[in-house]
Amino acid sequence: MSTALASDAGAAEASHAQDLEDVLNDLVVANRILAHEGVLDGFGHVSARHPVDSQRYFISRSRSPALVAKSDLIELRLDGRPVSDTGAKLYAERVIHEAIYRARPDVMSVCHHHAPAVVAFCIAGVEIVPVCHLGAVIGKRVPVWDSRDDFGDTDLLVRTADQADSLAAALADNWVVMMRRHGATVAGRSVRELTFRAVHLRLNAELQLQAATIGSLSPLTNGEIELSSQSNLAAAVIERIWEYWSADI
Repeated sequence: MSTALASDAGAAEASHAQDLEDVLNDLVVANRILAHEGVLDGFGHVSARHPVDSQRYFISRSRSPALVAKSDLIELRLDGRPVSDTGAKLYAERVIHEAIYRARPDVMSVCHHHAPAVVAFCIAGVEIVPVCHLGAVIGKRVPVWDSRDDFGDTDLLVRTADQADSLAAALADNWVVMMRRHGATVAGRSVRELTFRAVHLRLNAELQLQAATIGSLSPLTNGEIELSSQSNLAAAVIERIWEYWSADI
């Protein structure tokens, strides 16, 4: 190998290593932000796809998100097998993340949660719609998945590949899917974008419920959703809110 080629290869390797380091750091912070912002509590989980190897992803060992540290992160294949067997206890519902990564090459981060404001809609079977500017990031449609339709009575946890594939199919090309009587799953094109969507899903649900007690809703139009999402998810906007959220983490 020539000196120039060796130098290029070394630079690429260093860049990939830095990309991975950035993703892992963001994933730790995202766990803590989402806990602090009332999206995750003792339960729920967030993951990040490997920035170089799309067939792998990272998620914490089974632990409360507010406590997650970098040493808790486990690298898994999309079939659920750890790249290195650490003996750590894993989240039972990690299959949700794997199914979405398999179905959606554009998705780089996933969160499953049970934020109370969102679960209220999941129980009532009422559609969550964008009702404010920042709420536009949940997308034009939030489909509803009901485990009873395909699997009858269960413990409501998504434990099997078949269940997770069914959920991923319901998500389709949207960014959020509601899970009847259970919670929601959110996707994003980066860890930071995912965090933005998940927090503002919760806030939008709270505002939608509050507004419905006052009068008729005036949801955003499809055009407003598209234009507001573009501005909300701009790099400078996400960097600003990420700095705010992570200040006390």
